[in-house]
Order: sequence, then C-alpha cells, then structure tokens
Amino acid sequence: MIQTNVPHPNARVAVAADQLSRVVPLGERSLTILDNVSLAVNDGETLAIVGASGSGKTTLLGLLAGLDRPNTGSVSWHGETISTLSEDALAKKRQGTVGFVFQSFQLLPALTALENVMLPLELASNPDAEALATDWLTRMGLGERIDHQPRQLSGGEQQRVAIARAFAASPSIVFADEPTGNLDTDTGNEIIELMFKLNRDQGTTLILVTHDLELAARCNRHIRLARGKVVVEGAAS
Repeated sequence: MIQTNVPHPNARVAVAADQLSRVVPLGERSLTILDNVSLAVNDGETLAIVGASGSGKTTLLGLLAGLDRPNTGSVSWHGETISTLSEDALAKKRQGTVGFVFQSFQLLPALTALENVMLPLELASNPDAEALATDWLTRMGLGERIDHQPRQLSGGEQQRVAIARAFAASPSIVFADEPTGNLDTDTGNEIIELMFKLNRDQGTTLILVTHDLELAARCNRHIRLARGKVVVEGAAS
C-alpha cells in the first residue's frame, strides 16, 4: 500500500480514506476494482485522480463522495466516518457539506436552470433558495438564462449550471468526475478556470477525476491508479 500523503500537523483533513477496497462479483469469480487505497486530502486542497480507463478512479471518487460503499475500509469527512452511516444520515450529512459536478451534467430536463440550482437548497430547507440560486447563476454569467431548460443551453452553459448547483450551498468539499469530458477545449478551459477560482475564493476542497494530465498538474497533488492501486503520487511543482 502507498500512503499518498501525510498531512501537515496543523492542517485539517477534509477527506480521508483508510484501506478502501471495492470488489464486485463476476460470474463465479470476483473483480477487484479498488485494492487497499488510503489517502488524505486537506481543507482547501485540490487533488486530481488520474489513470487509464478501468483503473478504478471513478469508483474511488464515488466512495470518497459517499455515493457507493466500500467492501472494506472507511471514508471520513472532517474526522467523521461516513461509510457506515445509514442512507438517511448520509443524505443529511451531504447537505451543506459536499457538492457534485458530473461529466454528463446531471441536470433535471424538466426544470429550468434556476429550478435545478434551487432544488438541493430547497431539499435542505434553505429559506433563501431562490435568491441564492439566482445569485450563483448570475456569477456564472447565466443571469439572462435562468428560465431556460437544459435543452435550451449549450454544453458549457449546462456545466455552469451544474457548478452553480454544486457551490450554491457553500459546501466544504466538491467532487468532480471528468468535469470537462463533454466539452470542447476552449469551453473546458473556461470551466476549469472557473472551478479553480471558486476553490480559491471559497476555500473549498476540490477532488476531481480527469484524464487530462495538464489539468491534473494544476492541482496541488495528483494520484495515479492502475488496476485499483495507487501507483504514483505527486505534488505541483
């Protein structure tokens, strides 16, 4: 096992994984997707997870984000183990703690941009949901597009809505899975600049999966997975 990072003594660990493994049945055999992975990510840090297709990077992100459960090992956010929480307790814990940005945007097609951003705020019973959502869409340059449905928006605009939705509740941790994967190069670069700016301005911990090595090099650290194991870790030069 490779320990990817030993946090500074005064740093607060935002996300930690301890000996995570994920195994799925495959006929009469089983397939090990993740094998004994441990890592720690500090508050405000940016971490890129890279690796070839099938290396386990999206599975690792899903476990860190509490979207899946490990077979062995544990995940904690700010020192609290989340991998053993009930679904209801975990859903409550996510509110105001984590945000998500997906390659496929994951916007609800029947809702407007405003309604998509408002939805998680309303689920968290935030009385200022509409005002916050409007403000974040305006900050994303979409002030004139708040009443448009996803099908009326470009890919870059849809990802900006997704970013507004992720950051509107002021989460301390944001998970992003190939956030530029469905975008052209110029639009992708704009989205990345936006996410790093929000990371700096909000102090949000950002953990992302990417196949883009230039993007990974811009993060504070990166880890490379191969066959479910951490094989390389590095820091920005």
